[in-house]
Amino acid sequence: MAELKNDRFLRALMRQPVDVTPVWMMRQAGRYLPEYRATRAKAGSFMDLCTNPELACEVTLQPLERYPLDAAILFSDILTIPDAMGLGLYFEEGEGPRFKKVVENAADIEALPVVDTLKDLSYVTDAVRTIRRELNGRVPLIGFSGSPWTLATYMVEGGSSKDFRKVKTMAYNDPEMMKALLNKLVASVTDYLNAQIDAGAQAVQIFDTWGGALSHDAYRQFSLDPMARIVAGLKKESEGRPIPVILFTKGGGQWLDAMADTGCHALGLDWTTDIGNARTLVGEKVALQGNMDPAILNANPERIREEIARILARFGRGGGHIFNLGHGITPKIDPANVDVFINSVHELSAPYHQ
Repeated sequence: MAELKNDRFLRALMRQPVDVTPVWMMRQAGRYLPEYRATRAKAGSFMDLCTNPELACEVTLQPLERYPLDAAILFSDILTIPDAMGLGLYFEEGEGPRFKKVVENAADIEALPVVDTLKDLSYVTDAVRTIRRELNGRVPLIGFSGSPWTLATYMVEGGSSKDFRKVKTMAYNDPEMMKALLNKLVASVTDYLNAQIDAGAQAVQIFDTWGGALSHDAYRQFSLDPMARIVAGLKKESEGRPIPVILFTKGGGQWLDAMADTGCHALGLDWTTDIGNARTLVGEKVALQGNMDPAILNANPERIREEIARILARFGRGGGHIFNLGHGITPKIDPANVDVFINSVHELSAPYHQ
């Protein structure tokens, strides 16, 4: 593997000194970029794009050709694991992901296989290897997975949900049945992320999109505990470097202290949490990633810079901050505003690292 030329993202995750605050964006390869839309049209469908390692590599690298980002993130989907379990993932235009089969009872859960990534999801590990080769050490590559609870919500609901009625009913009525589903997902996600690490991922993020929909105790039982077990089961280093783990629960600001105790290296913050308060709460346990509201990228350049300056000031001096959005970039953002965002983070953060 080529020597890493820019490692400030990995250094920040380990709370080591950096020259400027590193920055990347969730969904940085996506529909806001005209070149992404062209490649997706060439692929034929979103799933065809995900399952083609060469095209997945192409779109992963597209934002790095435009912007001085400090990390690349594997282009894939969080629902590859349920698809590999035989639920039949497809996408409805304007409605998001759907499954042909849903999980409704204990028999359905019993029938689900634990995913063997190298056999069932080899297109993902092939993409990781292809991206690492093409990056040639430019920046680190992030691998990722959905959290067990988030995957379970889609598997039980059959797609997106506003009220999570089916999955919460299962969790509250029959917690042992829910735990049986989560146990299979813990094993599958652990295998999946370790396979990405073996293929060349240099950090991994667990996306817990729907953990914030749970009550306080239910979050710890059904979302945090499964993620903690995954963290414990992940490979600790590769290529002579530690493999940092980022946990991101959207809407999870009230659980940061418990999340920091899982053994992860960093916590992702959404925009509803003050990053200064979060830093005070977690102390020296973990790095923090975030947390600008993606909607600010619709504002004018001066307002974007103002918000970046505010977040940097709230975090304060020293390492351990990876600048990111509080959730994924949205499709209507002007790519020119992203240029302002990325360059301003580097420019405005330099004094905090001197």
